[in-house]
Amino acid sequence: MSREQVRDVDRRAMVEFGLSGLVLMENAGRGCADWLLNEGVKGRVIICCGKGNNGGDGYVIARHLEAAGVDVEVLLFTNPDELAGDSETNFAVLAKAGTPFIRAADLDDAAFQERLRESEWIIDALLGTGITGEVREPSASAIRAINESGKPVLAVALPSGMDCDTGQSLGVCVRATQTVTFVARKIGFDAEGAVSLTGLVKVLPIGVPRQLLDPD
Repeated sequence: MSREQVRDVDRRAMVEFGLSGLVLMENAGRGCADWLLNEGVKGRVIICCGKGNNGGDGYVIARHLEAAGVDVEVLLFTNPDELAGDSETNFAVLAKAGTPFIRAADLDDAAFQERLRESEWIIDALLGTGITGEVREPSASAIRAINESGKPVLAVALPSGMDCDTGQSLGVCVRATQTVTFVARKIGFDAEGAVSLTGLVKVLPIGVPRQLLDPD
């Protein structure tokens, strides 16, 4: 799927079929958490969450991993009062549950890098399929630190900083160990060299009606 096709499937699932965005986000985040649990994660998981729906997926992942007994910490790359919609709802659940989170802006570079080094897995939920321009701060510095951490990285939907349609890095891009994407592979994943950014790609269903994917 292209960027526009991804948006259209989400829109039609909600408008034409009445599926809540919260349901789609729940299915996406739960699927990622289950994948990581099936990988046998034992140690701490650091979840880097951006402002949009990609970050919202990260909050759902954190909730399900924590419920399974995994040590998690959310690093928030936005101010909580800037969140909106389904992402805001899922962050509020975490906050009420007492899940550990910290604003990345409150950490200096050394403290941020130390947190990454102490993790078993890093989850990249910074930037989603909608990004088109060059990656800006603070995401750019976060991506560089993630890549320098030496830890396995699970990218949610696609590696942050990858153009969904071209598979090219938008200045800087997460180099993921694994990418869990939703509904279908993204066109950019098949571009030359893209596998060095995505790692192994797994496609997860999130409850979108088949008619939207195969209308014939």
